[in-house]
Amino acid sequence: MRGCPGRSIWTGDDRLTPADLAGTGASVHILHSRTAPDPVHVVRLEAGGLISYAKADGRFVHTLNTPEGFARKLTQLGVALEA
Repeated sequence: MRGCPGRSIWTGDDRLTPADLAGTGASVHILHSRTAPDPVHVVRLEAGGLISYAKADGRFVHTLNTPEGFARKLTQLGVALEA
């Protein structure tokens, strides 16, 4: 993402869910943030994390994040995952 190091937007099928992308057994946390208009689906991955925004029409905007980008965006959203 321009101006946001460590984060990339998924440009594939926007109907895939975070669980579809993260794979079987991934823990998907659905969180709400005062700074995001949509529910935020968060998955911690070995090399960072997936942050997805669930749109009202069933689509998702997925962002793939390095560990640093993941931590920074969670802080910006004002949400936290238990370790």
